[in-house]
Amino acid sequence: MADTEGTEVKLPDPVELSRAMTRIAEQSQRLVTDFLARQSVEGVAGNRDPLNIGNAFLEMTARILADPVKMVQAQMSLWTDYMTLWQRTTQRFLGQTTEPMIAPAKDDRRFKDAAWDENTLFDYIKQSYLLTARWMQTAVHGVDGLDEKTARKVDFYTRQFVDAMAPSNFVLTNPEVLRTTMESGGENLLKGLEHLLDDLERGKGQLNIKMTDYNAFKVGQNIAITPGKVVFQNRLMQLLQYSPTTEEVFKRPLLIVPPWINKYYILDLRDRNSFIKWAVGEGLTVFVISWVNPDETLANETFEDYMEEGPLAAIEQIRQATGEADLNIIGYCLGGTLTAAMLSYMASRNDTRITSATFFTTMTDFSEAGELSIFIDEEQLALLEQKMAEKGYLDGSAMATTFNMLRANDLIWSFVVNNYLLGKDPFPFDLLYWNSDSTRMPAAMHSFYLRNMYQNNKLVEPGGITLKGVPIDLRTVKVPSCFVSTREDHIAPWKATYATTQLFSGPVKFILSASGHIAGIVNPPIAHKYNYWTNDALPAKPEAWFEGATPTPGSWWPEWLRWITPFSGEKVPARIPGTGDLPAIEDAPGSYVAVRVA
Repeated sequence: MADTEGTEVKLPDPVELSRAMTRIAEQSQRLVTDFLARQSVEGVAGNRDPLNIGNAFLEMTARILADPVKMVQAQMSLWTDYMTLWQRTTQRFLGQTTEPMIAPAKDDRRFKDAAWDENTLFDYIKQSYLLTARWMQTAVHGVDGLDEKTARKVDFYTRQFVDAMAPSNFVLTNPEVLRTTMESGGENLLKGLEHLLDDLERGKGQLNIKMTDYNAFKVGQNIAITPGKVVFQNRLMQLLQYSPTTEEVFKRPLLIVPPWINKYYILDLRDRNSFIKWAVGEGLTVFVISWVNPDETLANETFEDYMEEGPLAAIEQIRQATGEADLNIIGYCLGGTLTAAMLSYMASRNDTRITSATFFTTMTDFSEAGELSIFIDEEQLALLEQKMAEKGYLDGSAMATTFNMLRANDLIWSFVVNNYLLGKDPFPFDLLYWNSDSTRMPAAMHSFYLRNMYQNNKLVEPGGITLKGVPIDLRTVKVPSCFVSTREDHIAPWKATYATTQLFSGPVKFILSASGHIAGIVNPPIAHKYNYWTNDALPAKPEAWFEGATPTPGSWWPEWLRWITPFSGEKVPARIPGTGDLPAIEDAPGSYVAVRVA
């Protein structure tokens, strides 16, 4: 092969090879023994298709068989593409120049190695795969008569299969892996096998792919290090107040309500990308809720409890700490969903303590919930509730796996190649460390959330849900609001988040950032990355909003600061955490955030 000519082949050291194989054999024996022991205790699951995939594909197959002509046409089209590809590949072997039939997307990093283009054989493998993938996804997408949920499930799991079968995921069809194997004498594959066994052992028999160096970060030491104090706590949360870095601050404090699906410090990773540190530096008195990582003792905590003992409790404690009767609030993702419901609850009680509300990637209308809705049908919910009933909570790893599947090439297969085939250690990355630091979900709360929001979309209905005896109606929310969404969000699609602009009765601003659910939000001005769109008009359709939107390069953070400044009041002397009516309990980031899922 042209890309491996002249490559020195290194032979493995026999002594080191023997030691490595002994370690692998011992570790493999432990894993098999543990697996068999767990099978004898747990038994075989009654439901062999917990994701209800089989029924979806059976229905699709029946529809295809009802119209065989369409499938024959698709097969003939694929066969024609193969013949054309073979002709062009033959021409390349004979030294001629040809145009590729198909090329990877610009952001597809699987084929970044030069050999995928320069080596004729690997170029053929790549194009053959891309043609087949396109044919397969087009074929299942074009089946008539499927209901929307079934069609979405078929599309999603077809893509999972297509991604898994990529030639980059296999030793013999990945030029970089082949080159590395010859250069290292196979040490990469031996090291990769050790990584695989380590991941299986850490996951107790299930594959728990290591995405970063877990020893490179420690919460409170080199991540989540913005100075502050815990000034209040209850069974569900700790309230953090951050130390000022300016002599004066805006009079009105800011409360951040993060999602409890993940830990709050996504907004306080490190100095250079901490939204919290930046906001403090702009003269805001910042408070943030750090949710507890619940265990079985909190199994019966409800969505209502999270509202009452979360933001409602925090609002009252902030009044004691600062003497201010009102404040601005930010809700992120699920924290924003809770905040929106709380604003309706407060409106019913004529409670005006919230002056402005900001929502990061927040859905209230779940009618277009994106691919996450694939995991929400009656069969899967019933199984999930059964599992939660056994422990009292949903293990955080289950949520992490679901989110990773939404971006399988980036969050699964890239690590398979790096860790197992190339034998490399994962790179230290603060965001991926945070992503691995998962949290549990209390059974009662999580069931309520999935059924009333994702499955039945009750929050958008006036009176669809009731909290603390109050029917929630988002149309009663008159608080000035700013929505920040991200264009490539797989978790909270921006067109779904835009729907709330048509529900609230108060003035609304909508900002659309480039990138995804996390990177689009955690985008500091110093990075000079991405761009964002704004449009003062709020037409009914998100597509119309985008057509009239103006792009601006860089971070949206300064745009948001300009929006919130008029709601923040005049400047007052900076407030030191723990010096008001709320004494400091401990240093930030506090003890709740330090609890990890084993």
